[in-house]
Amino acid sequence: LLPAEAEALVRALKGSELRDIGGQGGGDTAMGVLGVWLRQHEYVEKLNMHGILSASAGQEQLLTELLVTHAKIPVLIGELISVEVWKHKIFPVLCRLEDFKPRSTFPIYVVLHHEASIINLLETVFFYKEICESAEDSILDLIDYCHRKLILLAARSTKAQAADAVPPQELQKQAEMMEFEISLKALSVLRFITDQVDSLPLSALTRMLNTHNLPCLLVELVEHCPWSCWEAGKLKKFENGAWHVVPPEDQVKMTKLDGQVWLALLNLLLSPECQRKYRFDGFNKSQLLKLRAFLTDVLIDQLPNLVEMQRFLSYLAVTDPAPPKKDLILEQVPVIWDHILKKNSGKWEAIAKYQVKHAFSPSEEELKFQAQRWAQTYSLDMMEALAPDKPRCRVCGVEAAKRCSRCRNEWYCSRACQIQHWQKHKPACNLMA
Repeated sequence: LLPAEAEALVRALKGSELRDIGGQGGGDTAMGVLGVWLRQHEYVEKLNMHGILSASAGQEQLLTELLVTHAKIPVLIGELISVEVWKHKIFPVLCRLEDFKPRSTFPIYVVLHHEASIINLLETVFFYKEICESAEDSILDLIDYCHRKLILLAARSTKAQAADAVPPQELQKQAEMMEFEISLKALSVLRFITDQVDSLPLSALTRMLNTHNLPCLLVELVEHCPWSCWEAGKLKKFENGAWHVVPPEDQVKMTKLDGQVWLALLNLLLSPECQRKYRFDGFNKSQLLKLRAFLTDVLIDQLPNLVEMQRFLSYLAVTDPAPPKKDLILEQVPVIWDHILKKNSGKWEAIAKYQVKHAFSPSEEELKFQAQRWAQTYSLDMMEALAPDKPRCRVCGVEAAKRCSRCRNEWYCSRACQIQHWQKHKPACNLMA
């Protein structure tokens, strides 16, 4: 994006009502105009891809400045939590409605993907202190959001999902897979927030340390490591959006996600301000001391800062730190989640029925128009720049050099594979082309 384009997109970001999520309102297919909410998703998606490309080139400072200048971080956090509420309260009702028989599940997938796009954008920019500060009071809502996602991670089962699924079960399966990836992004965002413990509001520290007891939750993640699992005698780890088999020589190698947990623990436990506020009671102390078993020489070689953690835990094992002072303070509380729930309480089924009619039952013409717009948004050159690996054949999975000449969205290694896949690919190709 050119600087002027990026600024126009940032300025156009705004919050939306729960019932408008996924809606076509304000759109005109004949005039080539998307609905208001769908335009917002398009803006977020373009900024997200721009942010990733800028970060890979070390030039994300402009996007950071624009988001701070136009005070858009609270807007993004509000949208993030709105979609989360929609997923918890309206999506299950939607799937149970008898008259919910969508021609295509793509419009719902766009809503599910909206949350992933926002958290990905926040992960890209929250590295900067000024972004964290510009969140202002909504940082409390973001901390609560990250806490909810970390609980999902800690409780996650690594058992295989059911193989055969049909809509809406297929939709729910997609939502669960996306939820896992979103939770991993939330872990990174939380770690960036803990980097700024010295400049966070007092209420934010209290919320992380005492209300949610994040140090003990992070210990759970170290113990159970939901992004790795054993399958058929092989260790698999989740990295760059996919599960990979880890060769034996790399099994003790720290992944980026492991590093995020350890860095967050370092920030929360070794900061003098955090040590003054945290309750080192019997339970918390016993949980934290579990970390000593994981602090091996191999791990410390990869993250030398963990030597300080090792010293702190050795000291904690033989002492009883003083309890935190019980000061009388006025504590801020997060408001976005509660505000959305109160505003829409008792209306979940009504909203779901409204959305079935006005958002998730588009005509064939509207579907085709949306598909063409998203194909333009996810420009092929940009997608290739974002992809960590070379394209693979849709049929056999080997490295591919050819792609569908009509829609240019599917890759194949040979003409034979393309012909074999055509019947499955034809409906999507007709929409995109």
